Amino acid sequence: MLLRSTTDVVKMERGKIQAMREQILNGPIEKTLIKLAYPLIISNLVQVLYNITDTFWLGKLGREALAAPGTSWPIIGTLMALGMGFATAGFAFIGQYIGAGEYERANRSAGALYSLMLLFSTLTAAISLAILPYALHFMKVTPNVYPYAKAYATVVFAGVPFSFTFIAFSALMRAAGDTKTPVKISMLTVFMNIILDPLLIFGIGPFPKWGVAGAAIATVLSNATGALIGAWLLTRGKLGLHLTRETLKPDFHFYSRIFRVGLPAAVGQSANSFGFVFLTRIIYGYGDVAYAAYTITTRLVNFLTSIARGISMAMGTMVAQNIGAEKYGRAKKIAERAMITNFMIASLAVLIIGIFRVPIFRVFLDDPEVIAQSEYVLKYFLTSVPFFNGIFVVVTMTFSSAGHTKKRMILDMLRLWGFRIPLSYIFGYVPGINLLGVWIPLAELFGMTPKGVFFGMGMSNFLAATIALMWFMKGTWMKRIIEEDIRKGS
Repeated sequence: MLLRSTTDVVKMERGKIQAMREQILNGPIEKTLIKLAYPLIISNLVQVLYNITDTFWLGKLGREALAAPGTSWPIIGTLMALGMGFATAGFAFIGQYIGAGEYERANRSAGALYSLMLLFSTLTAAISLAILPYALHFMKVTPNVYPYAKAYATVVFAGVPFSFTFIAFSALMRAAGDTKTPVKISMLTVFMNIILDPLLIFGIGPFPKWGVAGAAIATVLSNATGALIGAWLLTRGKLGLHLTRETLKPDFHFYSRIFRVGLPAAVGQSANSFGFVFLTRIIYGYGDVAYAAYTITTRLVNFLTSIARGISMAMGTMVAQNIGAEKYGRAKKIAERAMITNFMIASLAVLIIGIFRVPIFRVFLDDPEVIAQSEYVLKYFLTSVPFFNGIFVVVTMTFSSAGHTKKRMILDMLRLWGFRIPLSYIFGYVPGINLLGVWIPLAELFGMTPKGVFFGMGMSNFLAATIALMWFMKGTWMKRIIEEDIRKGS
């Protein structure tokens, strides 16, 4: 049997992209959404399963080790978000090109995005390692947690190029309507991570005992495996989009367009992640116990809302391609269906956590103080999660998928810097204000405890979701960003 040529493989895979495009543009919304979402849902569940496993094993080392990844991730996320912003822009361009039937433009853009992410990630890794000690000190990380957080983040930063290139690969596949391939690779890497975690943390068998650093090393090795598999598939043309030496050459014209569209998304997401550096500082003001309770609770809600996140990502693919085909009414309807579905799923998730909170927490850390603090997180913060996942996340995903990244940037920054950080600090640390001779209690309402911090966080979700929904209904996002290219025919 003769082997098929690379050209034949590319043509066959492009035919699959065209068939998926037809379903996205004209097929039943719910059925298509489920088809695209279920691989992403599985991937999210498996990824969160790893996070929970990671939390479980690190919890065996103590409260300080358990807090290390959660402490480090605001710093890691700040710089990683820059890459995510450019990937978001590439996703919007490529998705809209495919929706418009411009497959060659989509292919050239894919190569340019991938090479940009590779170059940018190297610079990001170097900057991350340089600022790490200063960032940890700024966050007021306690002396007990500091060495663990520094060890974890140092290793993860070294693996940033692998993370960035896999982000690019996943964005390219989702834009083309292929949600299965990146999920298969993600599942492989997550299971690899789950296996390596206890081996490298505790030094089982021939493996060295690296403690918290072992968890980070397991993460980097797994990410590297996924990135290399993704690169191999793209360069072999096995996924419709085909990266060659020609398409991977620096394309400064496309880079400028990626920066123009991607910079607001990158700034917004980086500012969002950097905001969590401040938020971590605010929570740590009440000690390790409050932060450990926050870390475990957010890991649990992430597990239970994985379905909602998968639906949002699938919706983004459908919105991008429908915007590219100028089917704006259908794009709006898709977003509305996703909004209702996600709100219901997130509400159920919060209810489940509320019912089983104590026994679940004891699985990870049987610490009475932490379990007591978790009640505050649930009551004052997690009750707002349906508004965040169901409305805010869907609206921001819709804006970015349509290429209107400035709108997303404004919403992201407003939620965190306009609402969450100020409100968390005010209700957590400011006793009250004297307004025209009348004393208005603020933090005093919550006894000057972490309750006020978590109340402020919850309020930020309610307020941001309301503003996002109002902006979405105005419909100013229903305009494609590839119009200039299509009109010029270049």
